[in-house]
Amino acid sequence: MKGGAAGGGYSQVLPMENINLHFTGDFHAVTSAHNMITALLDNYIYQNRNTCEGLKEIKWKRVLDVNDRSLRNIVSGLGGSLNGVPTETGFDITPASEIMAILCLATDLDDLRRRIGNILLGFTYTDEPFTVNDLGVAGAITVLLKDALLPNLVQTTENTAAFVHGGPFANIVHGCNSIIATRMALTYGDYVITEAGFGADLGAEKFFNIKCRKAGLSPKLTIIVATAQSLKLHGGVPEAEIKNENLEGLRNGLANLDKHIDNMQSFS
Repeated sequence: MKGGAAGGGYSQVLPMENINLHFTGDFHAVTSAHNMITALLDNYIYQNRNTCEGLKEIKWKRVLDVNDRSLRNIVSGLGGSLNGVPTETGFDITPASEIMAILCLATDLDDLRRRIGNILLGFTYTDEPFTVNDLGVAGAITVLLKDALLPNLVQTTENTAAFVHGGPFANIVHGCNSIIATRMALTYGDYVITEAGFGADLGAEKFFNIKCRKAGLSPKLTIIVATAQSLKLHGGVPEAEIKNENLEGLRNGLANLDKHIDNMQSFS
């Protein structure tokens, strides 16, 4: 049901099979960096389990590039004292990782390291925040991401250049590609289009509120993509019937589109 975000029609990006299957390994790098922090944090907790340097609350989980329902909530550290401290934890999907958001909002390698160092991992027994900087591994984690920080150049079916970089979920993070990719694209073309997915009321608003503010970008034009089927669905037509002609449902659905237009105009 869900595509690989490789576009459609004459704006599909190629090679689609490579983009959908591992591509350049950026997602693997984010997964490795995130889980390396988790492993080092678990080791810190284990080494300080009987001291006042331990942590009373953990905010950091693991990630996997698979939506595995059975691993969303688990208990780790079982099997005796040599295998860690039993802890309630779980796996999020890689695009939901804070590392993914940081990768796409970082402006360069130094900024990436700064953001990684500030990641909140938990709280001490004195209610002080405990970060990756406190763990002392910000530099090592940044090294794992040094190649993933580089944008990936592909092309559309009409041979137009396109950058594919990052993949933060819009319902969790900001849902659009990296600042670095957009800035790089602006140096090569007369205009640059950024896809902000998950609907204008989610991806687009986060694009304006988060990415544009952080990057100092001022878009000159907003394009809202709407389909007749989606308009009919918002116009009260049952989902099973949205492929059939229904002018009344189509007209009723325009009210939803009008609201999206109003929201986008509020950013001008």
